[in-house]
Amino acid sequence: MNLCNIGQNFKYELEKLIRIFLPFEKITFFDTETPADRMAVVTRMPKGEIVNLSATVLLDGKKAAYSTELPQDTDDYEKTCERLLAIQLYRCFVELTGNVPQWGILTGVRPAKLDGRLRETLGEAETDRYFSEELMVDAHKISLCKEATAGEDAITSLSRPDSFSLYISVPFCPTRCHYCSFVSHSVAQAKKLIPQYVELLCREIRATAEIARKKHLHLETVYIGGGTPTTLSAEQLTAVMNTVRENFDLSDLREYTVEAGRPDTFTPGRMTAIKNGGATRISINPQTMQDAVLQEIGRKHTAKQTVEAFRMARQCGFHNVNMDLIAGLPGDTFESFCDTLQQVLALDPESVTVHSLSMKRASTLTADGRLPETQTALLAAKMVDYARKTLTENGIAPYYMYRQSKTVGNLENVGYAKKGFEGLYNVYIMDETHTILACGASAVTKLRQPDGDYISRIFNFKYPYEYIARFDEQLQRKEGIDAFYEEYPIPNQ
Repeated sequence: MNLCNIGQNFKYELEKLIRIFLPFEKITFFDTETPADRMAVVTRMPKGEIVNLSATVLLDGKKAAYSTELPQDTDDYEKTCERLLAIQLYRCFVELTGNVPQWGILTGVRPAKLDGRLRETLGEAETDRYFSEELMVDAHKISLCKEATAGEDAITSLSRPDSFSLYISVPFCPTRCHYCSFVSHSVAQAKKLIPQYVELLCREIRATAEIARKKHLHLETVYIGGGTPTTLSAEQLTAVMNTVRENFDLSDLREYTVEAGRPDTFTPGRMTAIKNGGATRISINPQTMQDAVLQEIGRKHTAKQTVEAFRMARQCGFHNVNMDLIAGLPGDTFESFCDTLQQVLALDPESVTVHSLSMKRASTLTADGRLPETQTALLAAKMVDYARKTLTENGIAPYYMYRQSKTVGNLENVGYAKKGFEGLYNVYIMDETHTILACGASAVTKLRQPDGDYISRIFNFKYPYEYIARFDEQLQRKEGIDAFYEEYPIPNQ
């Protein structure tokens, strides 16, 4: 598609808006009207004391055009122009596709954070009006935003200026799911790397703990994620978790999560190792309870194995279990998604996270050309609405929310939990509440200014073979933590 930006330079925000409707369309930018079969022309044209803001879209032989006017002396003139141009473009695509995204023109990943900030400054009624009239957000999403904001605020209030969380990456999986674009490697490909990876990971954990001690940081949560951490053997899991316990002060730890993940990796030995290692919360991620859909997305387990994994976790003494589901998977229908949710509820987990399918360019589904279209977006929206209604009715309420790019229907990911079982790390990482010290391949340390909003990042090497080969360089990067806290010291230390 040609995106012709005339008299304005909001091309990146307008591109993000177009991708709500056409996630994988190749977009070429022009600063003049350059005709094509698929074209969007977005124009800002001053006329005396006002400016005309218009959008015209040509798509599959159909055309739509919308425009509005704005006084040039308007407060926040540039931002208002950008928003109004986005609305005109949004209206064109709604008319041509029949898809009415429930989040309107909002493309940000943290709508609850925006909601909280606006409620502090504008108040309840004006924030609701702004979301509805200025951002075109559906009333159901506005109420979801409010619920998520309340849940997140309760959790972020627990954090202190010297708080941090620890993230440990295990970037291996039994197989690669077709929708996945994460930096993870199948065990078949990377099995020979795992022993050395675990050895070096433990070294990095020890070095990170030493830095945290010197800076007098206060550990709030631990999260071992991936990949699929349970691709490690019971002995390897024990080695990693013992290293955490022996080197970090866990006396005030609020939560210790292991993303156990794929049900086909569960064994009594691994579950016992995780429990004995100190985990207080695990996540079991079936994504769906429909065997045909599991096969379609490249999962090598069955719904029966999910049930067995859940029961195994209970038998090992886990009383805080999360389960992940995905709305919009290929081959899933509304009826089968509802059945999945009912099967999960029958297991009675403490929390359920409902993701909307996000299809990245690197995923197999995208490479195969199985891309989300308008009907898929509408179906996914129906699924997440059903999930919210059903989970809430069963006492499992939303407590955090975030969004990703190229998500089917421009929808959201929502964490639901019974009261007292909310996943704290989930909120801390998405809200950027406090520092996250990260270990392992592809992990990213996020350093949060103790009395401000500035964030600095330290990136670990992405791939396990690179992490192993350049490990000494990896440890040197950790020295950036010291430098950060020298520049941004923790108050009253």
